[in-house]
Amino acid sequence: MLGRLGAPPTVATLEAVFTRWEEIAGRELSVHARPVRIDGRALVVMVDHPSWATRARMESGRILAAVNEAGEGSLDRLEVMVERT
Repeated sequence: MLGRLGAPPTVATLEAVFTRWEEIAGRELSVHARPVRIDGRALVVMVDHPSWATRARMESGRILAAVNEAGEGSLDRLEVMVERT
């Protein structure tokens, strides 16, 4: 309930995202996408190319399910940003 009210993410969720990212995102995607922050119930990731943004968005359901399974089920949105070069 606290997560729905905008409470900070749990330690389990933070640990899942920031220490197990390759496992969560998958090897191929994790090379091109990295978690930046958790903003309320959204996981914000940065990708190195627009095509990887598309891929991350396509896999958002799987990524969020993996985070929520490993953590405590508090995220419901994936926001993707493309790095400017």
